[in-house]
Amino acid sequence: MPEALIRLDNVQKVFLTDEVETHALASIHLEIAKGEYVSISGPSGCGKSTLLAILGLLDTPSSGTYHLNGKTVSGLTLAERARVRNREIGFIFQSFNLIGDLTVFENVELPLTYRGMPAKERRDRALAALEKVGMGHRVKHYPAQLSGGQQQRVAVARALVGEPSILLADEPTGNLDSQNGEQVMALLAELHKTGATICMVTHDSRFAKNAERTIHLFDGRVVDEKVPVLVG
Repeated sequence: MPEALIRLDNVQKVFLTDEVETHALASIHLEIAKGEYVSISGPSGCGKSTLLAILGLLDTPSSGTYHLNGKTVSGLTLAERARVRNREIGFIFQSFNLIGDLTVFENVELPLTYRGMPAKERRDRALAALEKVGMGHRVKHYPAQLSGGQQQRVAVARALVGEPSILLADEPTGNLDSQNGEQVMALLAELHKTGATICMVTHDSRFAKNAERTIHLFDGRVVDEKVPVLVG
């Protein structure tokens, strides 16, 4: 068994509002190996997005430990978390989160500028990432000039460009029609075949089946894990 890229031990997340405690996550134990494709599913409000936010260092657990690449990240400072996010984690959001007044190329290049990377290396990496997702011919376009499916492909390229340890996808087909959704899922499957580690939140059981393992959450707890049965 390969060493876990991600490991959560007894992670809990409690939100306090107006003296009311909301237990978003309870006793989460989770391991994701390098090169694995995992989906997280469950009803609305079950804790999927909270779990993904913790995995992406956008939020911190109330208790428990989180190891990423063998290092504890639960107690990092804000600056350290930002650095790890930039280098280790690629995000793919439901709403694309592209910057409207930047071109496709500039959107994909942006994460690399925060690393102080030389311009030529940034350019080469950004162009290679856009070619990988089939958007190399749209580098000078702006997000508003693209379809939803094309915008999501650009978002995938932006997530890939920093060569992260893991891709975190939060409902990546949620704003797409079925055809574009299937194309984006096919793209993620291809990336997985080339070695990418992917953790995806989805409410769509059709797309969850693309993963090697599906983790079901209910009321903030892992209630089931399934490996899809391939028929053919």
